[in-house]
Amino acid sequence: MDNSLREEYLNIVATVREHVAEQLEFGFLEAETSEDEKEHPFSNLDLSALNDDAQSCVKCGLHAERNSVVFGVGNPNADLMFVGEAPGADEDKQGEPFVGRAGKLLTDIIKAMKLTREDVYIANVLKCRPPGNRNPAPDEVETCSPYLLRQITLIQPKIIVALGSFAAQMLLDTKTGISALRGRFHEFALAQQDDNAPTTVMPTYHPAYLLRNPSAKRDVWEDMQQVMALLNDK
Repeated sequence: MDNSLREEYLNIVATVREHVAEQLEFGFLEAETSEDEKEHPFSNLDLSALNDDAQSCVKCGLHAERNSVVFGVGNPNADLMFVGEAPGADEDKQGEPFVGRAGKLLTDIIKAMKLTREDVYIANVLKCRPPGNRNPAPDEVETCSPYLLRQITLIQPKIIVALGSFAAQMLLDTKTGISALRGRFHEFALAQQDDNAPTTVMPTYHPAYLLRNPSAKRDVWEDMQQVMALLNDK
């Protein structure tokens, strides 16, 4: 390339770079986001920072009526994780998942497994309570689920127990109902598990369902026996 043409070319490149820098500085352009950052918006956050981000979240309409952001509790290095669908009234008041009547039943199930709530990690798909305890809306699940996925990636549980249809369907990316899913293990493929083996998911009935249908407790206990056996093998 002729020296004069080369110099002109370099001047043009420099001018374009300066223009782009100015546009970024004044907010007229947004920096390009990598595909990984788009798919995993919290990939640079640890559990504490993720919690801080969730506490100030206003990404969907649920923030308007919430009293608490119910992030999750338990052992951040747990082998076993329980995931429900959303906080209820008691959870919204106390800021902790599964503390109402259904929560007491879950605690009893965990104790029957010779574990405590401090041994496991407990979270929900949604971090805020839907008004009137209605079912989570699809856009709410889409907006809030990255928090849960990042929790799973950070905690790296060996087994996730999905409590109820919404948790199971979200974790397994399926529309199949809980009755057809429960009773056997499924592979969880939504979270990045690094070099570890993929997390195993056991769908089972939600404790709130058991309060209305006590006869289903036998099914849940059979599911938990499979979970205990697999934990002992891992």
